[in-house]
Amino acid sequence: MKAAMDKIVLLSDGDSTVELQKCLSSFTNDQLITGITNYALKGKKVGAMIKGIFKGSTPSSTEGSNRRLLVYQHCIPLCESGDLQTEVAADIIGLLMLETHTLPGPSLAKLASLFVEAIKVGKMGSGKSLELFPTVLTALSACEALSYGKGELSGEEYKKQLINSLCSSRWDPQCVIHLTTMFRDVPLSSEELQFLVEKVLRMMTKLDLQEIPPLVYQLLLLSAKGCKKRVLDGIISYFKEQDVRQEEEQKQGESLDLEVQSIPQDQLRHVEGTAILHIVFAIRLDHELGREFLKSFKQTSYGDLCPFSVALLLSVARIQRYEEQVFDLLKGAIVKSFKDEQLQLASKFLQDLLPGHCSVAQMILDTVKNSMFGWDHVTQGLVQLGFFLMDAFGPKPGPFGKTTEGSASTIARTPTQQACKLGGQVLLQGFKMHEPIRGEILEQVLNRLVTKTASPVNHYLDLFSDIVVSAPMILLESSSKVTETFDHLSYLPLATVQGLLKAVQPLLKVSMSLKDSLILVLRKAMFSSQLDGRKSAVTGFLLLLKNFKVLGSLASSQCSQAISTSQIQVDVHSRYNSAANEAFCLEILSSLRRCLSQQADVRLMLYEGFYDVLRRNSQLASSIMQTLFSQLKRYYEPEQDLLPPVKLEPCITALGDQVYLQEPLAHLVSCTVHCLLWLQNMRRTANPKDDDSDEEEEEEEGCQSELQTILESMTRRMIKSELEDFELDKSAEFSVGSSVGVKNSIYAVLVMGVYEILMEYNFIKAKYSKSRFEELMELFNRYHKLSEILKEKSGKGRVPSHKTPRSLLSLGFVSTLLTVLFRDSTQSREEALSVLRSSGEFVRYAVNVAVQKIQQLEETGNTDGPDGQNSDRTFRFLCDMTSVLMWRYTNIPSVVEDAGRKEKRSSLSLLCLEGLLKIFTTGQQRYPDRMAQLLSTMELSEDDAEPDDGSATEMNFFYIRQFQRALFTQLSGGEEEFNGKEAQLLVSILSVLSRQLKPSSQQFVQMITWTVKICKETSFEDSAFSKGLLSLLFNLHVLYKSPVSLLLELCQDIHSQLGDIDQDVEVEKQSHFAIVNMKTATTAALLVLSQVDRVLDEVDWLIARKKNQTASDKSGSGEATQTTGQHDPIEKAVTLQLGTLLTALNELVQTALLPGTCTITLLRELSRTYTTLTTLVKYYIQVCSSQHGALPARFEKLVKLSGSHLTPQCYSFITYAQSGEFSGGGADDKKKKKRNEVNTAASAKLLRETKAIPNVVFGIEQYEKYLITLSKKSKVNLMQYMKLSTSRDFRINAASLDAAMQEQDDSQETTETQDVEETHEPKQKKRKQ
Repeated sequence: MKAAMDKIVLLSDGDSTVELQKCLSSFTNDQLITGITNYALKGKKVGAMIKGIFKGSTPSSTEGSNRRLLVYQHCIPLCESGDLQTEVAADIIGLLMLETHTLPGPSLAKLASLFVEAIKVGKMGSGKSLELFPTVLTALSACEALSYGKGELSGEEYKKQLINSLCSSRWDPQCVIHLTTMFRDVPLSSEELQFLVEKVLRMMTKLDLQEIPPLVYQLLLLSAKGCKKRVLDGIISYFKEQDVRQEEEQKQGESLDLEVQSIPQDQLRHVEGTAILHIVFAIRLDHELGREFLKSFKQTSYGDLCPFSVALLLSVARIQRYEEQVFDLLKGAIVKSFKDEQLQLASKFLQDLLPGHCSVAQMILDTVKNSMFGWDHVTQGLVQLGFFLMDAFGPKPGPFGKTTEGSASTIARTPTQQACKLGGQVLLQGFKMHEPIRGEILEQVLNRLVTKTASPVNHYLDLFSDIVVSAPMILLESSSKVTETFDHLSYLPLATVQGLLKAVQPLLKVSMSLKDSLILVLRKAMFSSQLDGRKSAVTGFLLLLKNFKVLGSLASSQCSQAISTSQIQVDVHSRYNSAANEAFCLEILSSLRRCLSQQADVRLMLYEGFYDVLRRNSQLASSIMQTLFSQLKRYYEPEQDLLPPVKLEPCITALGDQVYLQEPLAHLVSCTVHCLLWLQNMRRTANPKDDDSDEEEEEEEGCQSELQTILESMTRRMIKSELEDFELDKSAEFSVGSSVGVKNSIYAVLVMGVYEILMEYNFIKAKYSKSRFEELMELFNRYHKLSEILKEKSGKGRVPSHKTPRSLLSLGFVSTLLTVLFRDSTQSREEALSVLRSSGEFVRYAVNVAVQKIQQLEETGNTDGPDGQNSDRTFRFLCDMTSVLMWRYTNIPSVVEDAGRKEKRSSLSLLCLEGLLKIFTTGQQRYPDRMAQLLSTMELSEDDAEPDDGSATEMNFFYIRQFQRALFTQLSGGEEEFNGKEAQLLVSILSVLSRQLKPSSQQFVQMITWTVKICKETSFEDSAFSKGLLSLLFNLHVLYKSPVSLLLELCQDIHSQLGDIDQDVEVEKQSHFAIVNMKTATTAALLVLSQVDRVLDEVDWLIARKKNQTASDKSGSGEATQTTGQHDPIEKAVTLQLGTLLTALNELVQTALLPGTCTITLLRELSRTYTTLTTLVKYYIQVCSSQHGALPARFEKLVKLSGSHLTPQCYSFITYAQSGEFSGGGADDKKKKKRNEVNTAASAKLLRETKAIPNVVFGIEQYEKYLITLSKKSKVNLMQYMKLSTSRDFRINAASLDAAMQEQDDSQETTETQDVEETHEPKQKKRKQ
């Protein structure tokens, strides 16, 4: 047998075909098959043998072709079996491919069926022989006709049937990849391709994770034929699904403590990373694919993004041609997501209508987290994205390039601020996780700090300081970059320098080299020619002094716990190191002494910084006190009998004809006093019984007692000094225009400052003795006299020159002072305190200063004076003041005080209220998470634990009830007793506090019910108060439910108050809300219109959402959802909102509104309403053309309503607006007067007016145009509800024509003016409806 087989091999090389044929005929089929199998298994000469068989079997003879078919039918399963060596199998398939085209049609058909059957039963495991299938199919499609069933089909059709049955059958997961590979070589029509792609994508979920990347690769290659969008969408949605499943499993795993995961996280991430690489590679090679990829993102809403697609986008951004598009896409998605979130949070109506919001920001942060798993190709994109967001949405410079102060510590509220914050989070997380990008992030941040001097860089400073805190040791590795930045210090804006030095402060403790290079830079800066450079040096040196402890300085616990934990670094200095620190600190101090001869600004910084340094580094006390002492001596008059005790002359300097402040004397005294008081306090607490003091301490004590003597003497002499002693006089000049005036103003401010500091010093030293308090009152009287003169003088000038100078009292003292004035009931202090309490002026001054300090805190986040920068302490003072002011306001009603002092009393209460309002707004802006603590101080003692959530709401509500009661008392009095200012403040406070309530809580419902009740029952004619109250009502209502019904009622009230545009029509008297009356109706109308604008915003947003949905349904699956029409909740809501809105506007359009802002705003809102209606009509056109659904009956009603209730009235209102506007209303002779003096204001107004009116007409006509289109599409005649307008027709008003003819004889001029008017807007006649 073997010999016979060898013979075939031999003959196959020869030329005699006949002999070969004979030889072959002698074998049976089985023998041939066995022979081939044996050869194949040995791997010898199998190719030659098959060649021989083919050679000896001519395709033309039946026998030959059958034998060929036999070989094919045997070899295919043989190759699949996996028993052969790879090369052998490949050889066999190659040979078979070459001969395929010679097979006749029926044989090909049989072969094809063999393949299909094998695939169906899952025998194509190794996929070796699948390479042959495309060749078979191609040969098949070339055949003329093949028998199929009982008839016959052309080869092409037969191929289609095969592919169809193949794609419809069940595939074995193992062969999905092989089949996908195979179909790349099969010519497919576009429908077949789509069918195939859908099939493969469906199979993805059945495959192992490890098999996904090769399949993705094959799919991408397949997409060269078409279906690019479908392939990409399928891959993305597969990974999106896997992510969601993995997340859910993880959550369940945590709750059930299960370790088993069907999708291990790290494996999934690695697979995703590989898939991303494949896709990006494909996009690099095929730009059409890239275009499709970006197009599909542009069409869909951001809700379809997921962490995987974000990562993919960021990787694609590395291809230069797509970079800009990708970042714009992401930027748009992020901002839109934040905006939508804000819109949804602000409206209960939208929250009820739509499920939770999907946050793009969260996806991006997830992407950062996922990129830990070796996604290096994504990290670069993340860095770019982070900086792109921070650059695009960072704080902008104010007018004239001024940067706004103190915006750093506010919370991100607007979408742009949130986007900027997101950029920072991305960079910070990226920095923590990925070593390779750290250097770049750091470099970019520092570069921006140095180069962006024109705009604020708070966001970069925050990021830098977060980086330092999170990874100080990593930063030290690249400390050279930080050192380079130091070189630019003296050229940077002061705020940047302060932020930067604060941020690097933890590094200075660990790195000597960094500290040394900083000191060199600061020393140079001391001698900088720029004032800012020198200020920077002072800032830097003060910071260093604060942070390098000298041995023996008191532990922070003794410094009255004022240092927040973030600032306490562990002191790792050895004893030697502390000694070095001392030398180092003294050296810095000597550098700083030079500043005492520089500009006032530089000195000021020094005085403001010394107190903090002293508190943190008490060993430096003697040298600091010496410095201050010697500086103070320069301006102190040592002769005890001379008045005044301070020399003002050296405090100013002149340059040309300008006078400048040279020495901020008051601040110098203030700094000295605070340092002295703190030191004395310290000594008392630290060593009450220590007697053994060394020389240095004695010297220090000496300096302190001398200072005390000086201050006592100053107090005594300042009380004696008259204004004339300071060269100030009642009649002196204080105007800013002349140098004399400027000099006097400077003197006055300095003297007032000194008085204030002495008041504080004496209060603390007085220990509640009556005589000392009387001295204090003397000081105050002097202060008050001077401040009154300043007020009076500055008020007289044409320009009120200055606001009251900032008070120099410290916040802590103000807080203490208020407490003792209002709430201290200790018996022993009663007598002394009555001295202070009896002076109404002094009490008012105390409250005034408190309000001023709180305002400064609200605007900049810190206050002047000691502890002003320390947010924990300032917060504690705020808490104290809240409880005192609240007590004062609620416990002393106006009835108690006698009528003579009523005026004063009301203003004191008002001041307290103003203070409370400012405290609450500051709390919300600066300490949003500690609001509960702020409110709870009133009743609880300070040591209590933080209130929990429930009691916090209770507490807040307790306050709200107090203020409600106060407002109710205000309103229950008569109109003459009503204090508008106080009522407005109360309403403002209520609106601030109500923001703290959760809209779902019981208290919120009570609050809104109360507000509605007040609005319904109050009828005071105070428009400012009613504006506040209605705003509060709207703000609450929007969080409770949609405000359209409320708007309707208000519009009816306004209509009945102001009357109809047609004087003959009697409006039925309706009054839902008493707060709307003749006086306040216009204000109410403006507020209602702004609310209408909000409602239209929401409706527009919903329609846009629906449009997007319809578009993506249409492009996505081709199977549009059938929920549209009657049952869609969004469409229903939109139609109902618009219906109620139209009814409300119908009332307003018939109201005789005053010409001016109100009319213009109404016209604007009308044109906006029509635009929204048009958008809705366009949406239905889109629905009708894609689905041929019937129009909802509700929508038809809406169209009918707009035709009957709005359009005709709009035209009448336009007529009214024009006639009212141009005739000015009044009698005939008035008209003429008005026309003759067409003043510029009126003509400007007229131009504005003419813009608003055509817009409305255009809006109406656009609406009608699209209604016609919709009528055609939906076969419903919607135009039957519309009457055609004559508003733009040419009209002749007979009556005015007669009048004009008579006038013509009287005056030519009038007619000319009239002509001018007529060209603008013809006079109009009321149309009969």
